[in-house]
Amino acid sequence: MPTLTAALDVPGARLHHEVRGDGPLVVLLGTPMGADAFAGLADLLAVDHTVLTTDTRGIGRSRVDDPDATPTLATRADDVAALIRHVDPDGARGPVTVLGSSGGAVTALALAENHPGLVDTVVAHEPPLVELLPDRDDRHAGEDVVIARWFAGDHLGSWRAFLTNAAIEMPEEMIEMIFGGEPDPAARADGDYQNAHLLRPTTHFRPDIRALRAGPRIVVGIGRDSTGQLCDRSSRVLADALGLEPTLFPGGHIGFAEDAVAFEPVLRSVLPGSR
Repeated sequence: MPTLTAALDVPGARLHHEVRGDGPLVVLLGTPMGADAFAGLADLLAVDHTVLTTDTRGIGRSRVDDPDATPTLATRADDVAALIRHVDPDGARGPVTVLGSSGGAVTALALAENHPGLVDTVVAHEPPLVELLPDRDDRHAGEDVVIARWFAGDHLGSWRAFLTNAAIEMPEEMIEMIFGGEPDPAARADGDYQNAHLLRPTTHFRPDIRALRAGPRIVVGIGRDSTGQLCDRSSRVLADALGLEPTLFPGGHIGFAEDAVAFEPVLRSVLPGSR
């Protein structure tokens, strides 16, 4: 499937994005994961959809003018809105669906609040909405440990703290394999930006439930293997506040990347054309 790779200038940043296929527009959005994490899922959807993927500003190939500035959730939502309008300037590729996962799901919810007429459906897959949890203060304190260890140079310790705070259990050998060793320059740069400018705004975002109820259709997605994890808990609180039943997806927090073939049919089942 041919992939168009381009960059879009927006205030304060230049957004790397990729476009595949033809048909109704589906946006696949992660934070801090970039476009590459969604490549397998994008290829599957592109047989009958236009699929837009992107690197969040400050991550990967999306460069920022001021690396010391922290983008707000409204800015991140504006970035996605600008990409949608760029790829679909006349609205001919509607109805538009946005699948956001993890921090990308938080951005997608901000998009639904700030640009409610732009999209038909927002699929929020495991947003880390810490502000909705009763133990929010402890979880925010855990984030402070993650950030402090990262900038102290203890990158493995930072990832350990991240997994502990998110209640994600992982075998020791897997932790060592994935996170052990010094990160390469690109991973180091992404980690620096994530910890300095993305993690706290993401987890401190408190969704406007009234605005979400009045906006585009919301689907709350949870990984079947995520039971008891932070994002499972916060997603269920969100679904309950919106009066929704969560949609269960295969895998865990990054099921879309681990097994796109299993993830894709569940996503298709909640696309606008499936109703």
